[in-house]
Amino acid sequence: MLGRDVLALLGDGAVGLTRRELDVTDRGAVLAALRALRPSAVVNCAAWTAVDDAESREAEALAVNGTAVRHLAEACALVGSALVHVSTDYVFDGHARVPYAEGAVPGPRTAYGRTKLAGERAVLELLPERGYVVRTAWLYGAGGGNFVRTMIRLAASRPSVDVVDDQRGQPTWSADVARLLVALVGAPPGVYHATNGGDGTWYDLARETFRLLGADPGRVRPATSASFPRPAPRPAYSVLGHARWREAGLPPPRDWREALAEGFPAVRRAASG
Repeated sequence: MLGRDVLALLGDGAVGLTRRELDVTDRGAVLAALRALRPSAVVNCAAWTAVDDAESREAEALAVNGTAVRHLAEACALVGSALVHVSTDYVFDGHARVPYAEGAVPGPRTAYGRTKLAGERAVLELLPERGYVVRTAWLYGAGGGNFVRTMIRLAASRPSVDVVDDQRGQPTWSADVARLLVALVGAPPGVYHATNGGDGTWYDLARETFRLLGADPGRVRPATSASFPRPAPRPAYSVLGHARWREAGLPPPRDWREALAEGFPAVRRAASG
């Protein structure tokens, strides 16, 4: 989803490598690829994102989210490339009441969060002058499965939908994240948060999706997280702060409702295609 948006934004000047074309867990393959391509920057959208599966398969998740990122950072250091690495709100414990600042101390509660934190640390350790850690969350877009696409499908097939209303975060359009990732190259290195502004719950996002569909938002009913037990606990609070963008002289991300309204036609087309 995000990788496609990055490639669409960069156009012919970018090379996108699929999992089949480059296994990022293979250190030799990563080094060979970057030696051959010599890119000015690498945007790493590869990740193990199956949050629940990671609880029982942490070593496999770590190979992609941690060890592979170290391979990429080593290769970028060798050839002089910048590395823009996509991370997650799951590196935090989800217990905050105010937005997490970029410098907030991580405290992951899940295997997924621990493996993503390992990747962050590899980038910051090996590429202090050319490394970017970009945390995002609650992504939706035209490519791949996501919450908004699911709500579009359920709106057409169910009279009502129960949606969690006790998890708060920032619905984020993947195309906006792609623009932010590209804008970062050349900015001061370090940690940034690439989520849309404002905040809401999954229930809020579902109601807004129904509204944009022209469906009755009242068909969305609030539920608790306890109603949907999962192997990995979901953060109750995933709101991320954006102060670093202003410090870098870059505009902060826009509000999530504005982004959803713009991105919705493309997501809807993809969901019905």
